[in-house]
Amino acid sequence: MMRRIHALLGLSGMLLLMVLAISGAILSIMPAWDRAGAISPPAAAMSVADLAGRVAQAVPEVEELKRLPSGRIVAFHGGTDGPAASVIDPASGQAVMPYAQPAFERWMTNLHRSLFLGDGGRLAMAAGAFAMLVLTLSGLQMTARRMGGWGRILEPARGHGVQRLHTDLGRLAALGLLLSTLTALYLALATFEMIPDGTSKRPAFPVVTTGGPALPAGQLAALRGIDLTELRELTFPNPSNPDDVFHLTTADGAGYVDPASGALLAWQDYSIAHRSYELVYMLHTGEGLWWLGLLLGLGAISTPVLGVSGGVAWWSRRRAHARFAGNIPAGDADTVILVGSEGGSTWGFARTLHAALTANGHKVHAGPMDHLARSYPAARRMLLLTATYGDGAAPASASAFLKRLDEIAERPSFPVAVLGFGDRQFPHFCQFARDVEAALRQRGWPALMPLETIDRQSSQEFARWGEALAAVMGETLTLTHVRERPRTHKLQLVARIDYGAEVQAPTCVLRFTLPKGGLLARLAGRGFPRFAAGDLVGILPPDCDVPRYYSLASSTRDGFVEICVRKQAGGLCSGFLHGLQPGDTLEAFVKANPAFHPAGGGKPLILIGAGTGIGPLAGFIRANRGCRPMHLYFGGRDPSSDFLYGSELAAWLKEGRMISLATAFSRVKGGGYVQDRLRADAERLRELIAGGAQVMVCGGRDMATGVMAALTELLAPAGLTPAVLKAEGRYAEDVY
Repeated sequence: MMRRIHALLGLSGMLLLMVLAISGAILSIMPAWDRAGAISPPAAAMSVADLAGRVAQAVPEVEELKRLPSGRIVAFHGGTDGPAASVIDPASGQAVMPYAQPAFERWMTNLHRSLFLGDGGRLAMAAGAFAMLVLTLSGLQMTARRMGGWGRILEPARGHGVQRLHTDLGRLAALGLLLSTLTALYLALATFEMIPDGTSKRPAFPVVTTGGPALPAGQLAALRGIDLTELRELTFPNPSNPDDVFHLTTADGAGYVDPASGALLAWQDYSIAHRSYELVYMLHTGEGLWWLGLLLGLGAISTPVLGVSGGVAWWSRRRAHARFAGNIPAGDADTVILVGSEGGSTWGFARTLHAALTANGHKVHAGPMDHLARSYPAARRMLLLTATYGDGAAPASASAFLKRLDEIAERPSFPVAVLGFGDRQFPHFCQFARDVEAALRQRGWPALMPLETIDRQSSQEFARWGEALAAVMGETLTLTHVRERPRTHKLQLVARIDYGAEVQAPTCVLRFTLPKGGLLARLAGRGFPRFAAGDLVGILPPDCDVPRYYSLASSTRDGFVEICVRKQAGGLCSGFLHGLQPGDTLEAFVKANPAFHPAGGGKPLILIGAGTGIGPLAGFIRANRGCRPMHLYFGGRDPSSDFLYGSELAAWLKEGRMISLATAFSRVKGGGYVQDRLRADAERLRELIAGGAQVMVCGGRDMATGVMAALTELLAPAGLTPAVLKAEGRYAEDVY
């Protein structure tokens, strides 16, 4: 739902938002421009009386002095051709140049405030500010979700091209946009008198009782007690009216000064509402804070770029939902296929299924899961194909599905089957598909088939599911899905370290050069994306279109791509990787893994891994330049053969990037497994975890099961369990 609101507001209001943002960005330059043209005040403190006295002598027909937010002093006075205004040098009181607000600035201000349409235009611009506020908040929420939580929102974004540009620029501009939109809405509400702006009338005009000749302006006692920096306006008495007085406005309030005695006749402090309005106005315009104006302008000028990049990203997702040949309207279809997809790959499987069913004579409708209708009059079956996003959440095209499901009171007569797509390396494999299946069963929707899952987009598993579907339908159905080859980059091996041959577990650490690419290539989506330790690199062995994924032991900042690979008997990809020598190349791409990144903050990390599972954990330690407390538990077979990263870990201990290292080797005398070391350190671990530490586990499934059992046992006295830690986001697994 949040993504839909974000896209709808952005696309429908793009033109208005661009006018609002560009005009605001131009106006944001004006305070700095005025500041640059202001005459520097005298080094010594100057009172309003000093200024008024000098100007009265230098400009005899002066009527009013005004100090602008930039610090510029303007005098309004009589001239040879009528009323005139001049910029004043405070040191001498002399007029140094004519003053007039530039016509372009007036025009731009009217455009920004009202589109030259009066109150209707002001309402439109207020609506634009509200839309921008919703876009900023929803964009931040989606970014936090994509990054793995609010604690990681400032971490380097992964991905490439326009999507990454949109994310990075949105985060940079968010604070300025929030300030601009919130203050704009406040000012709009004040303009339409929906909230008080605190504008109060001056105190009642006094009756002058002193009488006598007027004192020189420089001798007025009330003005001598006010510093020039506090002045807003000073209006001189009308020479033809003996009862007139000085009208004074300062940063604190307004009042009147007797020209004969120099006494303050009446005074009224500003109300809290008025001070609040002035503060909000200053924060919105930058007047008086020229540097803030420039910062707000940078945020505003990002809006057109965000609009274009967001539109391109939206169109890319739309293209991923490629048109289905012969797609039947939902109300006429006997078979309904609904798709939940984040990156677009699930739509490819849906097209294959749609084409096969259509070839068999069925009337098939396909669409996003978010388009679930209340009824399908002609439907005889429904097929739900869905991926899972992030940490078990709904993908983009299914974000509103469960809510729509709740709104359907009457269960359908046709049966439903759910097919989940995911990657078993992720801890919440096909979790959203499981959630959908559970919701359907809870509401009594009839099942066509049991829930099935597809691992890593396996065409073979999809074909087998098609055979099961055909058997249920009583017909022949062949699903031959040809996957689109992902965009890859060429990586060249520069170094390798071999381990484990002596213990029959050949393992190597492979380091590849980071592909070079310019800014334009990255923006166009052709550059190698940013990545962090814990993300995945997909590798395509020769003559194979099915990638194999390996956890990254490095980040973009390290300047290289590094993985740990154990050679598996008959393993196509592991055998290929173990055969590489420095100088050889391969084809690879990066896949984000936000569920396996350390949480933000300074709380300790407890890293637990065995064998090649140390890869991403070593990457976390290598990147720990701030010396966050990290404790590593590592398991292997023999320290003389398969102690991966042994020398590096020793160096990181000395540098403080790691606090402690505990090892367990199963094939040495007195050896054991990593879970044994956990039990031996039970008291320390309980204390660390009770104090907020995060636990991260990487390695084989059997090892992870043993680790969870050990932690369940040792945490029981503290009233904690791994399940509780998972719910709190303090227990993460990367298991294979």
